[in-house]
Amino acid sequence: MQEADVMTFHVEVSGERIDRYLAEVGSWSRAQVQQFIEGGHITLNGKVVRASSKVTKDQQIIVHVPPLATIDVIPEDIPLDIYYEDEDVIVVNKPRGMVVHPAPGHMRNTLVGALLGHIEHLSGIGGALRPGIVHRIDKDTSGLLVVAKTDLAHHSLSNQFKEHSVIRLYEAIVHGHLSSSTGMIDAPLARDPHKRQQMAVMPDGYGKRAITHFQVIDSYINYTHVRLRLETGRTHQIRVHMAYIGHPVAGDPLYASRDPLGLSGQALHAKTLGFIHPRSGQELLFHAPWPPILEATVADLTRRKASL
Repeated sequence: MQEADVMTFHVEVSGERIDRYLAEVGSWSRAQVQQFIEGGHITLNGKVVRASSKVTKDQQIIVHVPPLATIDVIPEDIPLDIYYEDEDVIVVNKPRGMVVHPAPGHMRNTLVGALLGHIEHLSGIGGALRPGIVHRIDKDTSGLLVVAKTDLAHHSLSNQFKEHSVIRLYEAIVHGHLSSSTGMIDAPLARDPHKRQQMAVMPDGYGKRAITHFQVIDSYINYTHVRLRLETGRTHQIRVHMAYIGHPVAGDPLYASRDPLGLSGQALHAKTLGFIHPRSGQELLFHAPWPPILEATVADLTRRKASL
């Protein structure tokens, strides 16, 4: 097996199942991780494990990635908002309401289906349902994603995300007025034990460290426009962190108790994305404007503020 087919992870938390942990820190689904484990492709501190095995902080996981599965997602003729494309990567502005990759209940009209309708080949490291997918944003979050066309690009980008060197700036409309114009939220996250579709802030040692930096851009009546920088990239990180400090993202169906703006989905946009090109080493930086619905919301909030 080639060196590129071996991936090493240093565990950052204790007490979590290894299949769930690798699905969150790696580029595979939980079902794929379980298949790897059944095939004996994963070791924890040198020992073959079961899917239910629990990890401990500072342990080492080694994944010997098996031969890639055939990609069987149906290509779809869906327009893409492409910001950059070459032989290794493609950067797209994902629309609000589009799921990134197929999953139960969302097998069609996905970003992966649209990509395969446009591109002949994507990296297969992510597996049959997630080819080329290095990172994700939620269905109702719009904005920039980089997708790997080649395995070289996939490995390089995965390492950049792991090392937290990728630039990811988001903008959001949140409830209320923040007490400080800038700040950092450092609160570990894990799956909510009572609501499995949600994440939650957990005590130290029971979740993965998550850090979000925020900066106020403007304030309106009952709302604030903020810029957010991810230092880590946990599931629902911005949405949970903002709710945790008492300022949930407007329209968020999971973490906000109401939606007076009628957004039917979180007012969150992945505005800026920067990374090192996997082959050339060039620094690439992209910016995407707010989608029309959020642009109109900001304009309306600005008019209400000016009318006072």
